[in-house]
Amino acid sequence: MGTSRRSWPVDRRTVLRTGATLAAVQFASPFIIKARGETPVRIGMVDPLTGVYAAIAQNEVVGAKFAAEEINKKGGILGRPLELLVEDSANDVGTGVQKTRKLIERDQVSLIIGDVNSGIAIAMAQVTSEKKVLHIVSGGHTDPITGSNCSWNVFRVCNSTAMDANAIASTLMEKFGKKWYFLTPDYAYGHSVQAGFEKLLKAAGGTSAGSLVPLGTPDYSAYLIQAKAYGPQVLINVMGGGDQVSSLKQFVQFGLDKQMAVGGTLFELESIRAVPDGARVGWWTMEWWWDQPGVPHVAEFNAAMKKITGLSATARNWFGFASVQTFAAIANQEKTLDAVKLSRALAGFKLPPEIALQPGAPAFRAGDHELMSTVFVGEAHPPKGDPDNMFTVRAPVPGEKAAGPAEATGCKIQWPA
Repeated sequence: MGTSRRSWPVDRRTVLRTGATLAAVQFASPFIIKARGETPVRIGMVDPLTGVYAAIAQNEVVGAKFAAEEINKKGGILGRPLELLVEDSANDVGTGVQKTRKLIERDQVSLIIGDVNSGIAIAMAQVTSEKKVLHIVSGGHTDPITGSNCSWNVFRVCNSTAMDANAIASTLMEKFGKKWYFLTPDYAYGHSVQAGFEKLLKAAGGTSAGSLVPLGTPDYSAYLIQAKAYGPQVLINVMGGGDQVSSLKQFVQFGLDKQMAVGGTLFELESIRAVPDGARVGWWTMEWWWDQPGVPHVAEFNAAMKKITGLSATARNWFGFASVQTFAAIANQEKTLDAVKLSRALAGFKLPPEIALQPGAPAFRAGDHELMSTVFVGEAHPPKGDPDNMFTVRAPVPGEKAAGPAEATGCKIQWPA
């Protein structure tokens, strides 16, 4: 049904950067694989392809495009070719909303995927709910998406911030102590992570202080001086993407790694690649990992990503891949594109092994539409053998254990009449 392509033509908006490495990842926008004479099934993807989250967003697009290619090779969706339309939110809420409306109203997409930025994802969800379009949040983590702001049509592939915090908080306290300082991005995701951590820390008798930092901040010296003055046992670095890279580089340059531990929730492979060896330290969570011996289909997916990018697969590659594959699987299973019918079928849907690419059979929990995926708790370090072997998984935590009960999320799903 489609043509297999491994070398996508370069588009100026969608070039993958990881640190100093410019990977040979090439794609066109919009990305189209379709057969002549057939009406395609359209999926819209909105992600911040420019700005501080560009590297991780672009890797989500890589995974989504690979999934689209594989789906079309196997016959598409409902016997029709899949067409993937990718838009840049530019890390701006207004732009993300405008692009979402365009994809729905003009391009008539059957699914929206995105956004990496949690604040944009929440705003997009208001549009998709209004328009009654299925929405899979690939990479926005803030709790309200599948909590207080949940909606019948919104599902999430990546973890909630509560899942990540719950999975690693006790490890950080046991290993390093209960006096923490937070370096937190000043928007929905950062606030959610810090709140989750503080709840657990206070319950254990710990104390904390912290700084809220604007996105795109280049100089962290003032914040790091404040952290040093507080004298924490652990610096909880909640920054993401390019902001996390900059802050960790300066953390090491100032010698703070000799005075306190560092860790937190996400230290994604894209960011680990972009920092020097001295900053490849600390205990963190990964939401997917490329080295899972014995887990079906992981090695094949990793090999496919290496063929495309020259690098090991990342969690972001998997987020994009799983989002597109999940939609294709449920649409072909239910033999419909109706958003309400697909949403009801997705509630409780278990990902098959070739999509899950992790232990067990993670499912979208019916109570809040959060995917109960494994949280990989471990330690960052300089490369060992394979250049991407910079994280050792110490404790895989089942999603159900990390998430806690659905009733505690504040989600109350109301279905359309």
